[in-house]
Amino acid sequence: MVTFRFEAVLWEWSSSTSWVFLSLPTDVTDEIRERSTQRRRGFGSIPVAVSIGDTEWTTSVFPDKTRDTFILPVKKAVRAKQGLTVGDTAAVVIHVDL
Repeated sequence: MVTFRFEAVLWEWSSSTSWVFLSLPTDVTDEIRERSTQRRRGFGSIPVAVSIGDTEWTTSVFPDKTRDTFILPVKKAVRAKQGLTVGDTAAVVIHVDL
């Protein structure tokens, strides 16, 4: 298990107002791509455990060819509990089983 800590800005998927993501930094994306040995799931996703503030959950990161990075969906319940909205910067901790 590898842990990554970073800050990222929340943004809204352009085709929907219900999906909010953050983009993983390039160095984190590169390390996951280089070291990942597990089989990818649907849409090329990789399962992760995440925490923002005191909220923890499991989800997946997804490759985004437009941004050449992985993106992380941030659920409405997480955003509400942590007082985050689109455009805010979140401190993120991701655990990836590489």
